[in-house]
Amino acid sequence: MTLLSRLIGRQPDTNQARRDAVRPLWHRVVEIAREKPWYAQHGIADTVAGRFDVITLVMALVVLRMERDDALIDPAARLTELFVDDMDGQLRQSGIGDLVVGKHMGKLMSALGGRIGALREALEQDDAAIATVLARNVTLREGADPAGLVAPVKTLATQIDALSADDLLAARIPR
Repeated sequence: MTLLSRLIGRQPDTNQARRDAVRPLWHRVVEIAREKPWYAQHGIADTVAGRFDVITLVMALVVLRMERDDALIDPAARLTELFVDDMDGQLRQSGIGDLVVGKHMGKLMSALGGRIGALREALEQDDAAIATVLARNVTLREGADPAGLVAPVKTLATQIDALSADDLLAARIPR
């Protein structure tokens, strides 16, 4: 069963401690997504859409690592819940009303799920496949080449994949 199918059928989690356990990892995902090289050197547009794209990119790489370890499936679901909570809050802060927040959240979750699936396949192929996925899923500055993102994405994926489950949960993702 995939992480997303588990999330769709999940019941509300009343155990805040399980979510709090992955909060440092969520903060590290956002911290990595805010790093200046993504925008200044690698051509991602420094816009709301571009920043969302980097968060989902980093999040997707972390979730892909977590999916490969049965012990990390539940923490991956909790991490995704934090993503949902944060994105919901961001939408509300930007003035999206209660009546349409759910629709927007569905689109954001669909975007995350699509990116996880696309990256899962592309990372098993070659640099051209990764560049194609990045061109489709990342808002770039005008004239930016998605091939310029391949090396930093592969480096980050390798760093995340090399982490033990404990190090990942403790948010010890080097940069």
